[in-house]
Amino acid sequence: MISKQSLRKISDWVWEIPKSFRGDMRVPARIYMGGGLMEEVFRDRSLAQLVNITSLPGIVRHGLAMPDMHEGYGFPIGGVAAVEMSEGVISPGGVGYDINCGMRLLKSDHKVEDLESRLNDLAAEIQSEVPSGLGRGRSKKLDLSFMDKVLKGGAVYLVEQGFGTPEDLVNCEEGGGFQNAADPSAVSARAKNRGRDQVGTLGSGNHFCEIQKVEEIFDDEKAAVFGLFPGQVVVMIHTGSRGLGHQIATDFIRVMTGVMAKYQITVPDRELVCCPLDSQEGREYLSAMSCGANYAWANRQMITHHVRRAWTKILGEGEELKSLYDVAHNIAKIERHRVAGIEKKVCVHRKGATRAFPPGHMDIPKHYRPVGQPILIPGSMGTASYVLAGTEEGAESFWSTCHGAGRIMSRREARRRVSGQEVIKRLEQKGVIIKCHSLSGIAEEAPMAYKNIDEVIEIVSESGLSRKVARLKPLAVVKGE
Repeated sequence: MISKQSLRKISDWVWEIPKSFRGDMRVPARIYMGGGLMEEVFRDRSLAQLVNITSLPGIVRHGLAMPDMHEGYGFPIGGVAAVEMSEGVISPGGVGYDINCGMRLLKSDHKVEDLESRLNDLAAEIQSEVPSGLGRGRSKKLDLSFMDKVLKGGAVYLVEQGFGTPEDLVNCEEGGGFQNAADPSAVSARAKNRGRDQVGTLGSGNHFCEIQKVEEIFDDEKAAVFGLFPGQVVVMIHTGSRGLGHQIATDFIRVMTGVMAKYQITVPDRELVCCPLDSQEGREYLSAMSCGANYAWANRQMITHHVRRAWTKILGEGEELKSLYDVAHNIAKIERHRVAGIEKKVCVHRKGATRAFPPGHMDIPKHYRPVGQPILIPGSMGTASYVLAGTEEGAESFWSTCHGAGRIMSRREARRRVSGQEVIKRLEQKGVIIKCHSLSGIAEEAPMAYKNIDEVIEIVSESGLSRKVARLKPLAVVKGE
């Protein structure tokens, strides 16, 4: 049983469960936590899940959890683990069912006072242009040949077809796609069919498209490099790989469950099923996961296209929305990090955690290298979101940071405690427009169901994982039901 006494204080914001806590731990477990959020980590299984991931073969340095951590499948949401390439394993639970669930931020040249009278029209037109909700898709299904090109090329392929600009790809993690790693033949026909009508759609749950304003700037230099200014209207998109990603995870969890004995791997939780990175199954999963990630980047790219259509329809031709950045927070990636003083390739699982590369890193756009990678952190519905920047100090977490506020209440409990109509009323009192076809969907995502985003951001900022650049206030929310 894990209690407060199990934790050793490393600093005001970092706590450790030592390797001696349990016999199968290969490395210590660390959490970034503090203040009033500390009590929340003992209310679910997330700490136990964090300890479990430290038993994975090949894991290096620490198992890590961000301050928005909560219970997930296998890994805690907010969990980070890096493994050796030769001895390490890949675990679908370390990526999640929604492969490359992530964020995109679009920026306008307008201040909020320019658009105040048009916000409702803009939100309604975006809702009309972008289908949302569980299983909801577009009226036209893509043929499988087009699907394979999307899975192989990601957002790159869609831009080539005219659904965006080269600038969108420059301002996107991995340039908009894992083109070399993705192999559509590794993706099942069932997964492909589930994704045929969902390119350009929001998912259910906490996925959204939100019109926001830049409420506060914390770092003038970084904000200027990112193209942000006080009062500016921006659009944030949060969605992932939809049913296709879910099916890829389901398929490979089944595959790996069947082969773990062959590789003589045992894990403390069956949800941590895994296999060696350097195995046929491991390579196939990485290829399929890369396709799922490409699909998610393509999805956000197509949503961007439709949001721009809505924007120009309401505001007129010549109105622009430019990409600031697009970043994943459910993914496994081969990256170079220093381990025991030696730089080496490792596979970093980030499950509900965002990549946060520092200034000068060659894997971020050249124009952002002086200040570090933009990091996009959504709040709960109706609360603030943030733009952060990566730091050198973040090397301790394999340059990872939080991905959002983090749930503290199940969706069922949220529906029991509050009605969707109550949530709408409270948000309207704050001046926030809500567009969602499902009252139960609104209740599930009520702000009370989440941690305080300001406290989460304070922890990652004070611990040095990332630095605050801007705080964004919601103006209008289009929700996935």
